[in-house]
Amino acid sequence: MTKLYFQVDVPTRNSVQPERCGLHVFTGAAETESDALRIAREACEAAVAAREAGFAIPRRRPDGWGARGMRSGWVLDWEAATVVVWEHDRAFWTLPAHGGHGGRGRTFPGHGGVGPGR
Repeated sequence: MTKLYFQVDVPTRNSVQPERCGLHVFTGAAETESDALRIAREACEAAVAAREAGFAIPRRRPDGWGARGMRSGWVLDWEAATVVVWEHDRAFWTLPAHGGHGGRGRTFPGHGGVGPGR
């Protein structure tokens, strides 16, 4: 099966100040929505375990998933997580206007290269 690029949005709430809430977003390749949810949770659990052990949060896994920006005191609501295929319009991707990359890299306007594989 072909892997698709997914976005997993997980509601999060501060355990001390419950009125402070937000959304933690994970992205990466997977074959199905359920695989994407499982992999995002695995990446999150690895990040939390590393932080609790006093280590740096791991960067991306070999499959591209990661959980940067995890904060202590914030609780993720995995039951309320949503999973969607991450879509982008290639028309928005442009080559750099002035050399430096030899035409190799692509950037997202105004974001310095945000997107899959960045």
